[in-house]
Amino acid sequence: MLDVRSSKVEAHLGVDFAEIYANSERYRYVFDPYLFFQPNFLMIWIRLNLNLPNRDNQELIKMLSTPAPGSQDLYFKTKYSQSFFTQYKACFWKQRLSYWRHPQYNVVRFFMTTVIGLIFGIIFWNKGQQTSRQQDLMNMLGAMYAAVMFLGGTNTSSVQAVVSVERTVFYREKAAGMYSPLPYAFAQLFTCVSVITEGEAN
Repeated sequence: MLDVRSSKVEAHLGVDFAEIYANSERYRYVFDPYLFFQPNFLMIWIRLNLNLPNRDNQELIKMLSTPAPGSQDLYFKTKYSQSFFTQYKACFWKQRLSYWRHPQYNVVRFFMTTVIGLIFGIIFWNKGQQTSRQQDLMNMLGAMYAAVMFLGGTNTSSVQAVVSVERTVFYREKAAGMYSPLPYAFAQLFTCVSVITEGEAN
């Protein structure tokens, strides 16, 4: 806002903002020594200090609120300035950096995955060879279901600290029109997949 009132802008517009203020009603009310003795001093002071609109301001607002004849509303082909893929790339790059900047989360997740894998591996040792009965198959399906659910629950609880920070950033950037929720969700999904595969490769 300060660059709008700079001397360069004054030279470009050919006006002197100090002179405009000196001739304004506000300047007279602030610096007039006899204003205190006027009978309506209190009402003037309240209007100026509480920024209550006067009649001139109301007329200016009404004039500027009315569009010029023949003018058209602003129209954009898309809601977001970039394509879906560009939004996805930006979100993917940002979330990848965010994941590797939270080593506590990654360490806890890899540790819990290893521990849960060992526990279920010990419990269901050699169960894969026993498939002669229907109950054996149900045991294997139940083991897979329990492992996936338990691992998902622990990962969900450990990611809360990261998500609570990212949520505020997401609300702000979405409101600014940087990206839509869909590329953000895809980027978060593939970020998790890439981080897990890199951790397993290392």
